[in-house]
Amino acid sequence: MAERDNSRGRGRGRDRDETPEFADRLVAINRVSKTVKGGKRFGFAALVVVGDQKGRVGFGKGKAKEVPEAIRKATEQAKRQMIRVPLRDGRTLHHDMNGRHGAGRVVMRTAPEGTGIIAGGPMRAVFEMLGIKDVVSKSIGSQNPYNMIRATLDGLTKEASPRSVAQRRGKKVADILPKRDEAPAESSQVAEEA
Repeated sequence: MAERDNSRGRGRGRDRDETPEFADRLVAINRVSKTVKGGKRFGFAALVVVGDQKGRVGFGKGKAKEVPEAIRKATEQAKRQMIRVPLRDGRTLHHDMNGRHGAGRVVMRTAPEGTGIIAGGPMRAVFEMLGIKDVVSKSIGSQNPYNMIRATLDGLTKEASPRSVAQRRGKKVADILPKRDEAPAESSQVAEEA
């Protein structure tokens, strides 16, 4: 009887480890201290970004006496507070946007295929975990990794896909998107008139 319980318990843990649906990235780790009567107690604070690389991302922070425990706590928190971001062609953003948190400001712009991720440390981690392959971004203001990640996620939550905009306005997606065939035709007519 006890043997069967052990195998069942091992099976659950093994299933969880075999199929990791989320990738995680450690962004920052700090040694923090608490001053108590007898001196100082040291601990560690970890900042982790988690994502499925298909449009979902979240961040978390954890504190503990040991580094692995702090990372585990941060990862669990990040998984609990994930957001979904619509991506264009699964590789870039639909439109340019700004994000802000405290003194941290970030600018994110769409990019043509092959550009890659042009971003600084914490922002790069968010884009990689999100699954974005082409983006140009700039961090302005605070270089604190916590504020940079929060500002990046603030900007990403503002993103709207053409489908959601069309649904909100009660139109078709084709009515929302710019018509690519008409633009060259108009420029050729202008050239003929001149």
